[in-house]
Amino acid sequence: MHEEARAARTSDPSAATDPASLVELAARLLNGRTVHKGRSLLGLTGPPGAGKSTLARYLVTELNRAEGPGTAAYLPLDGFHLSNTQLDRLGLRTRKGSPASFDSLGYLALLRRVTVERFNDIYAPGFDRHLDEPVAGRHVIQPHTRLVITEGNYLANDDLPWSAARALLHELWYLQTEDAVRDERLMRRHVAGGRSPEAARDWITGNDSPNGEYVKLGTAACTRVVRAGGLQQNGDGGSVS
Repeated sequence: MHEEARAARTSDPSAATDPASLVELAARLLNGRTVHKGRSLLGLTGPPGAGKSTLARYLVTELNRAEGPGTAAYLPLDGFHLSNTQLDRLGLRTRKGSPASFDSLGYLALLRRVTVERFNDIYAPGFDRHLDEPVAGRHVIQPHTRLVITEGNYLANDDLPWSAARALLHELWYLQTEDAVRDERLMRRHVAGGRSPEAARDWITGNDSPNGEYVKLGTAACTRVVRAGGLQQNGDGGSVS
């Protein structure tokens, strides 16, 4: 991770932060003491159901409202889920959302491209929860985009290639959310996606919860720990994790 990010590590990592203050913190990557040459990359991480995609979209919307359309862009790790066909081939369908179920090298390659390519639109995939599949080209980083906000479960993971992706980020925030709140969100998400309540509970117990505990181990690698209470959770199926 960049040296300015290490220097900016919060002195009180457990402090709760309201959404408007988080916008101000993100804006410092565009304006102020953390500004630097080239495009800025802000990462958000946290366990499944923490609200990463909701916070990322909120930050992008508010920064673009303040700074102009396209100033900030969204690049979710969930777009790099392997397709169900590939998960079936690898025997990983029941572990969807685990580190091995992502095209992590493809994610790293796109982050690297985002840092150096400034004269063409760069398209990023998203994830459609209704289709239960990644979708190509759902998001765009334009030549004038100055801040890319990326989010995903494993950005604080010490293993390659996750650690190489983290090295490209200027800041990495850990989104802290109570387990009971995450559990409720995940239950609603899976039932809305077509699972029975019993199947949803089995998936949370056998998949989401172990993944979440693993994600928590990376908290110390983040530059800031934040909370984002009061944001309306996404209902568009934009995230599986």
